[in-house]
Amino acid sequence: MLSEGSTVNSAAQEQLVGPEPNRDPLAFHRRLTGYAPTKLVQAQKLADQMGVKQIFVKDESFRFGLPAFKILGASWAVYRAMVQLANVDSFGNWETIEDLKTAVSRLKPLTLVAATDGNHGRAVAHMAALLGLDSHIFVPDDMVPARRAAIESEGAKLTVIDGTYDDAIERSANEASRTNLVISDTSWPGYEDVPRWVTDGYSTIFWEIDDQLSELNAPLPDIVAVQIGVGALAKAVVQHYRRAASVKKTRIVGVEPVDAACVFSSILAGQIVSVPGPHHSIMAGLNCGVPSLMAWPVLYRGLDVMVAIEDDYARQSMRALRSEGIVAGETGASGFGGIIKLLESPDARHARNALNISKETTILVISTEGATDPQSYESIVGLQS
Repeated sequence: MLSEGSTVNSAAQEQLVGPEPNRDPLAFHRRLTGYAPTKLVQAQKLADQMGVKQIFVKDESFRFGLPAFKILGASWAVYRAMVQLANVDSFGNWETIEDLKTAVSRLKPLTLVAATDGNHGRAVAHMAALLGLDSHIFVPDDMVPARRAAIESEGAKLTVIDGTYDDAIERSANEASRTNLVISDTSWPGYEDVPRWVTDGYSTIFWEIDDQLSELNAPLPDIVAVQIGVGALAKAVVQHYRRAASVKKTRIVGVEPVDAACVFSSILAGQIVSVPGPHHSIMAGLNCGVPSLMAWPVLYRGLDVMVAIEDDYARQSMRALRSEGIVAGETGASGFGGIIKLLESPDARHARNALNISKETTILVISTEGATDPQSYESIVGLQS
């Protein structure tokens, strides 16, 4: 153990054997209206505070008009799922979203269905609206009104489940039919294609980072910290930085809330375990009790260190990121919250040794969302977003 709430994953391997991630999702995203790479912020004040050379923050607070990265996975998965449904190789040489809308119209009536803690469901609903399709989103009953309203603003039918996110997942899965296409970022037996495409869609973030670091003449990061809900984003991190073509050994740190640490608990057990809810962390997007079946083996072999953080680390991180001009919600800030816990705890020396951290170390964190609950953000940070 590094310190209370953190552990080295002895199962982690230097490289993973599997398909090399490619830039197909990036090429797809570049064809969508409003595409632009998100900012990669050099957070020098935070680097000095942590005693490292540099901290880079990928700011995902604005993607295609939405306040989170989730649209990257949702859009690619929706596209691939509709191609599969239409039983074609592609929808031809479409150039605009209007072209794609016309191409998929033959699949109507069609409703896109998802369960969500907030951002994924809104992204699915947004994609449905762009394509002229219906959407039906299932949410846990503890979702704050601002996030519910954001989903409904995309034209979605919203169903509130009396239970947890995991209960919402189960309910949404039961909706699958010829006219109800389930777009989930987690997997279960017999349902793996769509979650895999969601993860593939997230690869755009890391190809952008590679290009941005190259433009800055900066090396690939020594450490990447990634927040984990069901594990889709973390799987994308592992696939990118553990691919055979990678030129260095980047250490990967997974971050979860203490009361929804399903991947942490599973790694300790050496197999998937469930962490029953309700889960009450302010990091709402991470309140998941079971790892994705598809993501789990990749995370088990690819994560070097796991850390479970209390909510106050997310609050500290939100304020710290704001000092660098980055607006990050509770879930968005949690990756850097994990770095704070590892490097500023009483046992920080052990974490620095385990991760080989020095004054020459470069750290990458992904701020995955903006202020999706503005009232909460203002109460924590003390500033309007």
